[in-house]
Amino acid sequence: MDISNDGLEIRDRIKMVREHENVDLSQAGFGNKLSVERSAISLIERKRRNATERMIKDICREFNVNEDWLRFGIGDMFKSISEEDEIGEILTDLLVDVDDSVYKFIKSLLRTYKKLDDKSKEVIRNSTDLFIEELKKEG
Repeated sequence: MDISNDGLEIRDRIKMVREHENVDLSQAGFGNKLSVERSAISLIERKRRNATERMIKDICREFNVNEDWLRFGIGDMFKSISEEDEIGEILTDLLVDVDDSVYKFIKSLLRTYKKLDDKSKEVIRNSTDLFIEELKKEG
């Protein structure tokens, strides 16, 4: 979604990010992700305080926000990421709370897969597809 600068201020765009369906956080939750108090977010949104450079950078990093959009209203709200990067982020989130031995096993499995030639990777993908089909049949 391309949002042009239509007179909005950065504080308006910060609120838009916070309320966007991809983020959907309260002021407290948003502040927590940025390591600031809810009151800091409230003051910015109510035009009583300006966002710091650090906060702008943190919002962009934490929520994958396009910095040009946040600062100037130019371009898309969110940066597009490759499918591989998105999967990597999901795997990282999943593995954070996993037992150390399971983490090491999965990491070794992924590194081994990465080293395989294309034909071997194809065999594994096809086998995985068959496995998933069987799981679906079993319900």
